[in-house]
Amino acid sequence: MNDLEFMRHALATLAYRAAKAMRGAPESFATFQAGPNANKPVGIVSHMADLFDWSLTLAKGEGKWNAATPGTWENERARFFEALKRFDDYLASGQPISYDFSKIYQGPVADALTHTGQLAILRRLSGSPMKGESYTRASIEIGRVGFDQVPPDPKNEFD
Repeated sequence: MNDLEFMRHALATLAYRAAKAMRGAPESFATFQAGPNANKPVGIVSHMADLFDWSLTLAKGEGKWNAATPGTWENERARFFEALKRFDDYLASGQPISYDFSKIYQGPVADALTHTGQLAILRRLSGSPMKGESYTRASIEIGRVGFDQVPPDPKNEFD
């Protein structure tokens, strides 16, 4: 697997795990706050969308950061997966990558993976835990980066 394939596989893995962390969350989850200064899930997902808007500008050699004001849970969730898709589509396009791949991975991609873990923890703290899963068996494919991931096979999940 070359660097481009690895990056795109990492994005598909992120999409799978993020979709799992968001899928089936109750409406109240978006604004759940684990403590007085803790980020709400809707703000975390908004930041994740910002990360992939930024990733695309880095890849294009522009490097422009924009922190959006969080909207509704549905809008921010859609915005995240749309930003992830735009970035993945750019990587798949054959256009030149004008920034060091390893820096894109260690910055915005790794940050989004961390935030996905935060969402999973917040699901448990909010009283709506998701099931664990053997992720090595997950149906993850390069290029599949939308919210509508293939649901986990129940035999790969556990409490």
